[in-house]
Amino acid sequence: MKFGIIKERKNPPDRRVVFSPSKLQEFKNQFSTAVLKVEHSDIRVFSDEQYRNSGIEVTEDISDCDVLFGVKEVPIAALIPNKKYFFFSHTIKKQPYNRALLKAILDKNIELYDHETITKVNGARLIGFGRYAGIVGAYNGFRAIGLKTEKFSLPKAETLDSQKELIDALNKINLTNIKILLTGNGKVAYGAKEMLDAMNIKNVSIEDYLSKDYDEAVYCFADVLDYNKRKDGKIINNRDFYTNPEAYEANFMRFAKTTDFFIAGHFFGDGSPYLFTRTDAKHPDFNIKYVADVSCDIDGPVASTIRPSTIAEPIYGYDAEAEMEVDYKDENAIVVMAVDNLPCELPKDASEGFGEMFLQNVIPAFFNNDKDGVLARAKMTANGKLTERFSYLQNYIDGKE
Repeated sequence: MKFGIIKERKNPPDRRVVFSPSKLQEFKNQFSTAVLKVEHSDIRVFSDEQYRNSGIEVTEDISDCDVLFGVKEVPIAALIPNKKYFFFSHTIKKQPYNRALLKAILDKNIELYDHETITKVNGARLIGFGRYAGIVGAYNGFRAIGLKTEKFSLPKAETLDSQKELIDALNKINLTNIKILLTGNGKVAYGAKEMLDAMNIKNVSIEDYLSKDYDEAVYCFADVLDYNKRKDGKIINNRDFYTNPEAYEANFMRFAKTTDFFIAGHFFGDGSPYLFTRTDAKHPDFNIKYVADVSCDIDGPVASTIRPSTIAEPIYGYDAEAEMEVDYKDENAIVVMAVDNLPCELPKDASEGFGEMFLQNVIPAFFNNDKDGVLARAKMTANGKLTERFSYLQNYIDGKE
């Protein structure tokens, strides 16, 4: 079987890749019958020469490959018919801007495997860039604090080479005794936690966080049942929350009263209560001054996130009283960092980590008859039609919703 790494063609350019040279070399060593090719690219974080030095063929033409790996959406004109493609298609939530892309995939008889659909039997994702979103998001949040207060200065994450360099930069700043809230329990949240721990910021219990004052920076790690409560007062478990979100209401304001810097690393499901609303943000006790919204749900659970920001312009201000965007330097502004493609700022580390997960969890399926069903679960399209698992997208493709 022939596998190809495609050139990223979406704008703005994305320097990430599914497999780094070293991971492709591991791929080749583990599965000697596989033929591996890399399409020439002048934007990729790893050069063509680095792949060649690892014994991988670099070519202008990968049309003879059976399976093609990319990161972002492939432009319709670049899609090669009758191939197996792996990339983030951004279609599984019926995103209107990619309806034509999914229709073209069907028209070209392409088997699509979206990276988001590569899961365990229980639905947990096997691969992703979440950890790196958390790493960069936490860094960018501290950088935003420096820009607002002018008490310290951090370089842009994209100018640094690795997580280690981000940590080194953070450890040169002097923090005041701020209180930091981190929400979530997945890869995003734990990526952010890595950064807080690397800065030796003290992790305190929820009870202490809410009731005590400190003369140093501290952080609290909160899960869904810490900032949501059942309306009937029962205390059950996370599964109950995910299954019956409508039975819950937010209990976030108790954190908002004592938090200076909020890092939003949680997953927000349909029907879940908003963490804080625009009305909440106007409350006299609302204390949050800085928000690093890694989850980046627009006009959703974090009221101050009214639009995504960009790598070029990563922060903006939110005026709670006026419910509108203002200059982040404004005295009353909540400073918001809501970049929606954070892993792009750490392309080398992100690519290495992604390739490691992919090699461990996906590639073996091509050589063991997919004994764990990884490919079967992930396959969105086949023979010009949606697979049964993704048939819910048919009306979306037909433009009926």
